[in-house]
Order: sequence, then C-alpha cells, then structure tokens
Amino acid sequence: MAAEGGWRPAGGGRRRRRRREEEEAEGGAVLRRLREARNDLLSSGFWAASAGAVRAPLGDTTEPPARCVCYGLGRFSCCPAARHQLAFLLLLLEELGVPPSRCSVFDPAFSAQEAATLAELGLRLLPDNEEGKHGIEGSATLFYMVHCGKALYNNLLWRNWSAGALSKMVIIGNSFKGIEERLLSRILERDYSYIAKVLKGTEEVALPAHPQYLDTFNDTSIHWFPLQKLEELSPEVWDFVEEPTYEECEIIRKEDGADQCSPAAIES
Repeated sequence: MAAEGGWRPAGGGRRRRRRREEEEAEGGAVLRRLREARNDLLSSGFWAASAGAVRAPLGDTTEPPARCVCYGLGRFSCCPAARHQLAFLLLLLEELGVPPSRCSVFDPAFSAQEAATLAELGLRLLPDNEEGKHGIEGSATLFYMVHCGKALYNNLLWRNWSAGALSKMVIIGNSFKGIEERLLSRILERDYSYIAKVLKGTEEVALPAHPQYLDTFNDTSIHWFPLQKLEELSPEVWDFVEEPTYEECEIIRKEDGADQCSPAAIES
C-alpha cells in the first residue's frame, strides 16, 4: 500500500478502515439499486395498479394496519426480484402511513450488510426466527410474505387463531385460493389445516399481472378476514388449536442454519 515515505504493509487499523470503506461503498450501491427498483415500479404503472388492490381491505371495515411484519424477503443485495419486493414494501408503508420503525423484518438469509442497509432504511430487524409465529397482540398488522412457504402462513394463522385477531390482519403473499387449487384437499387439511379452515372466512384480491414482474409477484394476493365472515364459521373451526408440526417443511426452521437459500431469493 502506498504511503508517505514509501511502500509498507497495511497495518491492522488500515485494513479495518479499508474494509469499512468497502462496506460503506457496497451499502451505498445497494441503496442506489433499491432506488432504481422503486423508480422501475413507479414508471411501469405496476405500483399504481397495485395500490388500489392494497386499499381494498381498508374499504371492507378492516382496521388500517398500525404496523407491519415482513418475512422471506431474500438476498436483496444480489437478487433483483427480492430488491423489487423490498421497494414495493417501502412504497406500501408510505401508502398506508406506517412508519418504517413500525415494520419488523426477518429472513435468515440476510447478510450483515443487508441487515445494516435495512437498519439505515429505518426498518427493524427481528432478532429471532419466529417460523411465522408472530402474534399481533391486539394491533392491526400487515404481514408482507411474498413467495413464502405454506407452513409459514399456516403457523401465522395458528398463532393468531381467533376471530378477533384474524380480523385485524392483512396478509400479502401467495394466493390461498391457489394453494387450495394446487393441493389435494386431504393434504391441505392434514398438513396446513389452518389455511384450510380459514378459506371460507377469507377475502382475497390478486395483485395485477405485469409482464415485467411475472416472476417477482406471481401468485401474490392481498388477503383479509372480515369479522362477519369469521363469525359465520362453525364453532368447531375454532376449537382445535394444536400447534402445527411438519414431517417435511419448506421453511427454514429455528434449528436450521442460514445456509439454505430463502424462497424469495431464488430467481427463475
């Protein structure tokens, strides 16, 4: 390394400073690409079309969300699809008036740099892998779960299994109707019983299709659970509240490491 008085090996302090500068440059590049993804969404018209679908639950007596939880975002520093999903989330928070500090994010695949970028954006990183078992604790909550595994949705429903709690939730993620259509009914009822039981109490609106984002937001819908529809379900639906277990599971569990790739980070 060049220095006054000639060449000499970089010292430990200099190496740390160089590493810090490289990390700052990388973080700046991620934020620049994220701004570009935001501009792509806005200029394509996709966000404008999606915003109407996002507002649908709010016109159906659903309480506006006071906070947000995001699972399965993926490696947004290196994956364009995950980056567009993050840009969509940030636009969503603006649309709904939810401060970034009221949005909690988790994906075991996040790098340290990605965690730092999320913090710089004002988002809160959840400290532990909840496996989707996040209780709303009485607060109207938006769950942003694009391309997450079925078990994650099932666990979330189980954790909030009451008409009062579900009616305060909005879920943006894989279409529940699509899950029902793709799975044999016996498998759905056996392995993902909470999804199966809530279907008749669910309202669902699909995000608009757009050729630029077919892989990024395919099969994505907004789901909400009107209290009136939930109260029409039979009492037996609410009686069984056993915690779900899975012989084979498509989500990363607590005991698993972060070596596996997040579903949202896989590009077609």
